[in-house]
Amino acid sequence: MKTDLTTEVKGTGQYAEVNGLKLYYETHGAGRPLILLHGGLASGEMFEPVLPLLAERHQVITPDLQGHGRTADIDRPIDVRLMAGDIAALIDHLKLDKPDLVGYSLGGGVALHTAAQYPAKVRRLVAASANIRPDAIYPEMRVQQGQVNAAAAEFMKDTPMYRLYQRVAPRPEDFPRLLDKIGESMSKDFDYSAEVRGLQMPTLIVAADADMAPPSHYVEVFKLLDGGNRLFRRARKILSLARSASCS
Repeated sequence: MKTDLTTEVKGTGQYAEVNGLKLYYETHGAGRPLILLHGGLASGEMFEPVLPLLAERHQVITPDLQGHGRTADIDRPIDVRLMAGDIAALIDHLKLDKPDLVGYSLGGGVALHTAAQYPAKVRRLVAASANIRPDAIYPEMRVQQGQVNAAAAEFMKDTPMYRLYQRVAPRPEDFPRLLDKIGESMSKDFDYSAEVRGLQMPTLIVAADADMAPPSHYVEVFKLLDGGNRLFRRARKILSLARSASCS
């Protein structure tokens, strides 16, 4: 049966009070719960092209992470560990029974840490384009990351990320502050090898040939899992990720 991905899927948008954060999320469809976590400077809207497909079989929840989309920032760092606590609290708030968790880029890091810190709350994990060490990133991309700060806001006014933020953010004037916090987060050293090695649930690692880190890095991540099934190294679109996550 062919699925029309242009079909509109109507969802409901609400806020959950978690960890001092007014976290925006939408729900679409019905069935086994599936949480989708967006990338940096994006929002849950990034998954709209695949929501019709996923909502046929799942209750799909698309939160906007701290400082992103319709979730206003609060006085704390942009940190995947803290954001993982937000997602765990959202799972409790919605009384979800071990949802599947899919994250892309920043959302992939949040998904990974949610699964690592709260394994009893997650059934299956998909982490896409989520590097586990900053030294794995291509040097030229590291240079670009070092330029992410409040001053960059002026040069981003013609970008989709800026237009999205201005359209939906509760406080559009916070965009430079968000860039500062994201830049600070990306400047820190980290190594999530132990977290990956300790994952107990079925896990899918998705990487593409245009990621910020080379495929060899994701092979390293894959090897830490000791017994996964497959690495999708040339999945160019999030649709590939979504189709994998929708399989029973």
